[in-house]
Amino acid sequence: MTLRADTPVTIRVRRFTRAARWVHRTTAVLMGVCVVTAACLYVPQLAELVGRRELVVRVHEWAGLALPVPVLAGLASRAFRTDLRFLNRFGPHDRRWLRAALRRDRRPAARPAGKFNAGQKVYAAWIAGATLVMLGTGLIMWFTHLTPLMWRTSATFVHDWLALTIGIVLAGHIGMALGDPEARRGMRTGSVSREWAEREHRLWRP
Repeated sequence: MTLRADTPVTIRVRRFTRAARWVHRTTAVLMGVCVVTAACLYVPQLAELVGRRELVVRVHEWAGLALPVPVLAGLASRAFRTDLRFLNRFGPHDRRWLRAALRRDRRPAARPAGKFNAGQKVYAAWIAGATLVMLGTGLIMWFTHLTPLMWRTSATFVHDWLALTIGIVLAGHIGMALGDPEARRGMRTGSVSREWAEREHRLWRP
């Protein structure tokens, strides 16, 4: 098979290693289990449909306990640790990106980004912090005999309302991913087109 001279050739660049993709997928599955089981525990219609509340509670608890495990395991990968450093650095170009996002300015020139844009950095920091808070409050609710009643009541309040917030934020995260097929392809296969990288992450040097 031969290509015509005018056939465009898509040049692809490596964006994520297998370790990074494994961490993302495993964390997504565990988070999905937590969200679905939480909905089955708190929405009466779903609770009646699913039944077996004790089993749902146990699945929810163990999935929540396992949430940090993929990230901790991923730390064995040098490339994953490098990605975490990129996510943890916030520079002047990130502030420009956020200002453009608030103005709904979608021009690539107005939204300079490195390997990760400012929105992804904010989301990563927020979801990491929220996960730790959910883990801590969940443990207080689980081991009821170790803490006073006021602690358990406060932990339940924080856990429930933060769970609702996480659900909303995750819906936004999924919506953004659905709107960018090339970004999804990068997380699925590990590579993206050079054209997309230069347009959406022009400060990134793969």
